[in-house]
Amino acid sequence: MALALTVPTQAAEITLLTTGAYKPVAAALVPAFERRTGHHVTLRNETAGAVAQAIRDGARPDLVVLTPAGLDALIRDGRLAGAPPVPLAKVGIGVAVRDGAPVPDIATLAGFREALLRARSVAMVDPASGGSSGIYLAGLFARLGVADRMKDKLVLVRGGLAASRLITGEADLALQQTSELLAVPGARLVGPIPAEVQNFTVYAGMVPAGAAAAEAASALLRDLAGPEAAPVLAEKGMASPSP
Repeated sequence: MALALTVPTQAAEITLLTTGAYKPVAAALVPAFERRTGHHVTLRNETAGAVAQAIRDGARPDLVVLTPAGLDALIRDGRLAGAPPVPLAKVGIGVAVRDGAPVPDIATLAGFREALLRARSVAMVDPASGGSSGIYLAGLFARLGVADRMKDKLVLVRGGLAASRLITGEADLALQQTSELLAVPGARLVGPIPAEVQNFTVYAGMVPAGAAAAEAASALLRDLAGPEAAPVLAEKGMASPSP
């Protein structure tokens, strides 16, 4: 009987579907989880809009990381059910340049606006792809009165890392959530956009009802929300979702 009680749980195959901004944190935390549990995690990432669309199209991951609003919409539409989402992280939008390039002064709103207008080209996520930062920045450019002047200099990335366009020489400024800017070797984070126009996005995790590896995915979610995540969040340009 004692031997029966100590038989280890069979290793599970967990599919984690996450937004791109949270991917660097998940990628840093997953290996320790795999070593400790014996489970294997397949990590998939998309823009927030593409993650939601994948669920609508029938994708059935074991764990989903998305904005609370995105998860709530899927729950209302009957596409997701299960335990309430667990807040994991929040992140703001930053500005990056290529290593060695002149660093613009973006400490003030006037300086940020001037840096946008002086740039030869600016890389950001295409709002049409459903990326949170791209959607916000498109509205911000309109509020700053620069939308028309920015139109021809934008290098739009349909998901992925906007700062990669700095390395290829296609852009001399990149705007995206800081965790994604920091993920590109050869890119230098200048800093966050000014506080008065900053936009923080919160990410939460949810194990859908009926997930094939629900127990293992719930254990992974506890790790992602646990105290060991705090230094990784800071290293990757994110913060605790707590106010």
